[in-house]
Amino acid sequence: MARPVIAIFDIGKTNKKFFLFDEELNEISEEYVKFPTIEDEDGEECDDLEKISSWAKEKVRELCDNPDYELKALNFSTYGASFVSIGIDGKPVTPIYNYLKTFPEDLHAEFYAAYPEEEINRITASPTLGMLNSGLQLYWLKKKRPEVFQRIKYALHLPQYISYLFTGEAVTEPTSIGCHTKMWDFPKKDYHQWVYDEGVAEKLPQIVPTTHYFTKKIGGKPVKVGVGIHDSSSALASYLLKIDEPFVLISTGTWSITLNPYPVGNLSFEELQNDCLNFLSIHGTTVKASRFFLGYELDHQVEKLNALFHKMPKYYKDVPCDENILQGIVFEDIPATFHPETMTPTPLVQEVFSENQWNPGQYKTFEQAYHQVIWGLARMQVASLKLALGDSDIKKVYIDGGFVHNRLFIRMLEELLPGFELQFSDFPLGSAYGAALMLQER
Repeated sequence: MARPVIAIFDIGKTNKKFFLFDEELNEISEEYVKFPTIEDEDGEECDDLEKISSWAKEKVRELCDNPDYELKALNFSTYGASFVSIGIDGKPVTPIYNYLKTFPEDLHAEFYAAYPEEEINRITASPTLGMLNSGLQLYWLKKKRPEVFQRIKYALHLPQYISYLFTGEAVTEPTSIGCHTKMWDFPKKDYHQWVYDEGVAEKLPQIVPTTHYFTKKIGGKPVKVGVGIHDSSSALASYLLKIDEPFVLISTGTWSITLNPYPVGNLSFEELQNDCLNFLSIHGTTVKASRFFLGYELDHQVEKLNALFHKMPKYYKDVPCDENILQGIVFEDIPATFHPETMTPTPLVQEVFSENQWNPGQYKTFEQAYHQVIWGLARMQVASLKLALGDSDIKKVYIDGGFVHNRLFIRMLEELLPGFELQFSDFPLGSAYGAALMLQER
């Protein structure tokens, strides 16, 4: 007999993943793929939405044609801060713009002249992040490309667009709305007034719960199709539904995002300036989050070190913790000189890395320089954790994602966080598993 399965697409900036789970949510299989990026109309890098869409449809088609499996449910976890704008024919009218795309300074000035920066940032819990404030992507289209804006019937966040490919149903849901979009008025629990004033609200489809699904015929059989979920919130959902006591989750990858589902007090403007913000949980409640470019910075530095010390790309993965080097740094016998080169220089970054003395060429070995890099990133991680904790007295910290396999990073966190109970999850399916859980929650 065919085995009943749940299929999950987990689409990150780097890896696009496809998982199969059984009905008890045990992993059956996984597939990782990468697609070359393309350029938008301004010549800036962006994901190839057509390739991603074709791949997703093909994987489901193959699954339905496989006599060994019976597809019962389907859901989607993807990176946030990205809209897919579709026209009346249901097809995209723009590329999926990269959230690192340059946002015009004159447009920032115009927006904040109408909606004062400190107030709107605090109310929407969104630092000034340009295109990373996905609501401003639509504001940009309205102001700079009005003819394109007029053609938009619905603007869908990426998780909801991938769902739309299989359902034809245009919706939005809390975790995508609450992902530093600058659209959600947290005190009012509604879109901010600017979204209505600028005609953006009419481009946004109905809001449904993250646990909502549609039953659609796929391959001739009924399938529960979820509405998708923002990947960081999906990773958190796996913990929220299983753990009763207060905790904080550090989800590591290209970004390190520290998520505190039990925040104390209101978000301050100073916290926003340090890239600390609020998300919405699957239950629509506030999650205090702090973030920094952990994996991106490490990739940048490893590339430099590999070239300098003539190492293979993955050499760093086998570098153990040298306790002599570590203790030398801890007790300041060896000066900590690392300074990040890709992070936004927020006040917190400037505080953690007070002086820029970084010159990896001064070290004799890859290992010495690499310890400096990881020590700096671990210190930044601790600062980010404490920012998300605020006045909370939580001591239980779960850490998951790619960095749980970095033995040196883990050892340094243990050194820097005495008194905390650190739990390292070797579960690489956090986002995918959370998306699967949404199909079982009502």
